[in-house]
Amino acid sequence: MKARVRDLLLTAIAPAIWGSTYIVTTELLPGLSPLTVAVLRALPAGLLLLLFVRQLPRGIWWLRIFVLGALNFSLFWAMLFVSAYRLPGGVAATVGAVQPLLVIVLASVLLGSPIRLLAVLAALVGLCGVALMVLTPNAALDTIGIAAGFAGAASMACGTVLGRRWQPPVPLLTATAWQLTAGGLLLVPLSLALDPALPTLTAANLIGLAWLGLVGAALTYILWFRGIARLDSSVVSSLGFLSPLTAVVLGAAFLGQTLTPAQIAGLALVICSIWFAQRAQARAVPVARTTTDLKAATPTARNPNPQ
Repeated sequence: MKARVRDLLLTAIAPAIWGSTYIVTTELLPGLSPLTVAVLRALPAGLLLLLFVRQLPRGIWWLRIFVLGALNFSLFWAMLFVSAYRLPGGVAATVGAVQPLLVIVLASVLLGSPIRLLAVLAALVGLCGVALMVLTPNAALDTIGIAAGFAGAASMACGTVLGRRWQPPVPLLTATAWQLTAGGLLLVPLSLALDPALPTLTAANLIGLAWLGLVGAALTYILWFRGIARLDSSVVSSLGFLSPLTAVVLGAAFLGQTLTPAQIAGLALVICSIWFAQRAQARAVPVARTTTDLKAATPTARNPNPQ
């Protein structure tokens, strides 16, 4: 039990830190293109870790790492970029909050995980909580933006589920270095084609990029991939609701934004949804163990005369 709580807390650090991305970007990186920021966030951190681990993928892992890097970073951040530009922030965040529901379905298809009613309920409660926190009454919709938001959520969901299925036979630090580097490399041509030239970086820009790269990418994804390897996929994805929650809290704490009663209710719903997701998995584990123990205790159940 203590090990599980530790795994949950360590994994939760990642989305909580990701929630600082908005305030860091707006306050320390104004005027920089999101795609350029994505490249500078992923690639230097990946190369730095790669320089430390000094190990490259082999065989089939080259393909798998680039697939995971594309899903977790390149495609996800590119679609997030399109969604953010075409939708109000609240709508984009709400669309992205469908990810836990997608993870439940994909885990059932790819991993054979059962679809638990409580886990589905937790995902729906979390989605409602995010909507209350970030949506405004005059939020406008855009078909391309909505499609991009769903594509980004689906990309991250696929990365979460495949990341659990494909566990590379290397230390976690090495696997993280591979994925960050692959994701950053895949973003480079897109950034060069679509973004303006990189302006001269200020001290504030460098601090912001260091935070997003070293802490918001290298450290957090080590913790996130560790959680994917140790926890159920639906549990990990539910922790992602902490990202918009942290963003709202930081906005209130440092930007003088006032929390409305609806936002406070949304915060409470998000916390409840995470608790529901943990309870769904906690209930499933004893049942699975009991079934396994019964099978082990009755080895001749299928054949009463093994002789």
